[in-house]
Amino acid sequence: MPSTNNPADSGENGGGVRSVQRAFDILSLLTEDRRTLTIREVVDETGLAKTTALRLLQTLEHMGLLWATRKGYAAGPALWRWAHLARHAWELPPETVQLMRELGERHRETVNLYVLRDVHRICIAQQESPQPLRHVVRVGDELPLWSGASSKVLLKDAPARLLSRIARSSPHGEEHLATLQEWIAGAARDGYAASHGERDPGLSAVAVPVTGASGATVAALSLSGPTVRFGEERVQEFVADLREAAKRMSDRGFDHPLT
Repeated sequence: MPSTNNPADSGENGGGVRSVQRAFDILSLLTEDRRTLTIREVVDETGLAKTTALRLLQTLEHMGLLWATRKGYAAGPALWRWAHLARHAWELPPETVQLMRELGERHRETVNLYVLRDVHRICIAQQESPQPLRHVVRVGDELPLWSGASSKVLLKDAPARLLSRIARSSPHGEEHLATLQEWIAGAARDGYAASHGERDPGLSAVAVPVTGASGATVAALSLSGPTVRFGEERVQEFVADLREAAKRMSDRGFDHPLT
């Protein structure tokens, strides 16, 4: 991306160069439902000045990350190479995918696999529930770590400084740290974690750890769906099946770029 003498563009913002962050903000506006972007949409949704938005769009086009069409800017061909690399880096073994598929078929709830990255958990695989009322998290989505069954499992060995940052990022502020620590200790003691309406009312989840060769937690395997279908008896059924699937994943060897 071209250099600039504008301090606002070259200064650090949240640990990253502001112009780079703005460029990724624009790219993130593209979704499966919105395949093209107009300049007006970029300006309205990012709050950037029109001249700044146009400059960034042109730079992204020049780099091949966007492609100008009559309807607007679409994903560019350079993204295909990155997507190809990411797919091979993050693609799970067929056996792991099959285990998740079988879990979803047995329980008819959404199955997700999450890994830890800074103050977020990233979904790296999903088997969507076949039921009309279901919970859906797309592969690649980042969710906060201040709540959720998977968070409690993933944060087992998290340092105090990270937990403090996560607590501060929550709607509850620093006072949430004690609750986080209590949740994490409970998950470590029980070998699983559950959540009911902690982030979204009416949504529940159950998660267990997937461990690496060293025995450390490298991922969280979860079932999630409407709270009305997650009574205590069902939760215990989910836990038993999740544990068996996670053990098989761990025994076969689970790897991803963040381990």
